Amino acid sequence: MSAADKLDPELESFRAEARAWLEENFPPSLKNFDVAMLGMAGIKPTGDAALWAERMGAKGWGTPTWPKQYGGGGLTPAQARVLMQEMNRIGARNPIGGMGVMMFGPTLLEYGSEEQKKRHAPGIVSGTVRWCQGYSEPNAGSDLAALRTQAADKGDHYLVNGQKIWTSGAQYADWCFCLVRTDNSKKHDGISFLLIDMKSPGIEVRPIKLISGHSPFCETFFTDVKVPKENLMGPLNGGWTIGKRLLQFERAGLGGGAGSAGRGGDARGVDQIAKDYIGVDEKGRIANADLRARIAQHQMDAKAFALTVQRAQTEAKSNMGPSATTSIMKNAGSRLQQDRAELLIEIMGHQGLGWEGEGFARDEIETTRAWLGGKAVTIYGGTFEIQNNIIAKRILGLLDHQ
Repeated sequence: MSAADKLDPELESFRAEARAWLEENFPPSLKNFDVAMLGMAGIKPTGDAALWAERMGAKGWGTPTWPKQYGGGGLTPAQARVLMQEMNRIGARNPIGGMGVMMFGPTLLEYGSEEQKKRHAPGIVSGTVRWCQGYSEPNAGSDLAALRTQAADKGDHYLVNGQKIWTSGAQYADWCFCLVRTDNSKKHDGISFLLIDMKSPGIEVRPIKLISGHSPFCETFFTDVKVPKENLMGPLNGGWTIGKRLLQFERAGLGGGAGSAGRGGDARGVDQIAKDYIGVDEKGRIANADLRARIAQHQMDAKAFALTVQRAQTEAKSNMGPSATTSIMKNAGSRLQQDRAELLIEIMGHQGLGWEGEGFARDEIETTRAWLGGKAVTIYGGTFEIQNNIIAKRILGLLDHQ
């Protein structure tokens, strides 16, 4: 909490309100449990998890800074920080998440029509409607503008044919925000941003099993899928601009720690986990001096990054959203996730190599799988190398020289 926040009587009044509401509505059984992860895994919350999601959704605090007219909390950035502080104090996690909150929702609020906002925002805010992303294709990955999925104009609807790849959560999603080609004579200026109901006839989803044992990514096939004209978001052939903006929101989320990959398993601090597995010396420190130094460095880096993210988010709120600096945050954040996973595997020793079986605790198995799954965080959302190119060109002002 900043010194200014402490001196603000209105903020302190809101803090008291938030604390009282959380104490009354947060189920203690969910302390430090990430309900939002259930939805991302296609598991419908039940019991206290369902109750917590329902209460936060109805309050609008799952999307605290979104406008109240669309179901959000209508809070200022400062109030949202206070809410997060109070949630952290009691171990409450935001149960409303996923691509609708992190990626599509902010883009919808910026580019969607009033009708589209009223139709789609409430389901995101309540956590009852899940979204997936239709961007990459087998021959259009880093060169996304080479995409070939066609949306042919058929008068009152578009007819979509093509294939998408690495469609995260497509097997669970209700809707897909999709980049499609509506003009074959232009590359970037021939792409449109289309909202597709995943229950539409002609859509086939095939999960792709990964090395971690999970299947978060899918192949998605569109065969003569009819999409109403009102599902076009933004101008015809103006999808490239909207698509890039959405990627900035995604990278802001991934860089800010909203991405889940690499953070499964034991959620405690690395230092506490190390003390449990390695032991402590006579001064109560982690017994291995070399490991102790590396953990200290990691925790300093993580703290510095968290403070930088907080500052960047505050600046973004007052400057119309994220900028190209999200590429820096995405690269730094993904590296930190991977460094944490590597440290945990080293700390756990042979207990960090478990895949299944009674010899391993659940947290140990999940830590191993998160380590494997976390290898993807420097690839999805725009690869590490692509982010470096953006940083070089748009932040440092470096140009290609022939």
